[in-house]
Amino acid sequence: MANRLRPVGLDFIATAPVRLVFAQEISAAPEAVFRALNDDVPGWAEWFAAVTYARSIDDGAGRDIRLKGGGRFRETVIAAKEAELYAYRVDVTNAPGARALAEEWRLTPAGTGTHVRWTFGADGTAPFRWVLKAARPGLGRAFRDAVTSLDRRLTEGR
Repeated sequence: MANRLRPVGLDFIATAPVRLVFAQEISAAPEAVFRALNDDVPGWAEWFAAVTYARSIDDGAGRDIRLKGGGRFRETVIAAKEAELYAYRVDVTNAPGARALAEEWRLTPAGTGTHVRWTFGADGTAPFRWVLKAARPGLGRAFRDAVTSLDRRLTEGR
């Protein structure tokens, strides 16, 4: 895992050369969704099937993430606003061709539930950008499956 990426802020997500945006409404409340994203980092491996390992690092300021297929990411949380926003950038990864990556989870009330919008912003070599664009359908399915699983996890026993 030797590929150090360019540090980016929250503004990068809106201006990244590759932006993939996915959204879905779920029945869990925004506060519960935010807690799952921010406070229970190890829990990501239980509801996001692509994540095989997740742990909080640097007293919650960062994350260490591993994905199916061998992807590894050391991340810095760049925004955490209770029940509204959770965002992080990738600082170091083993993904070839990546130059900058950041993800944003926006939560807005939808009745008694939550409208979840996940934006993936990236920059990299031309082949890296092409692969990400080609992966859009699979990333969309992964997002929908993950958010559905998270909703089940958060609403069981209500």
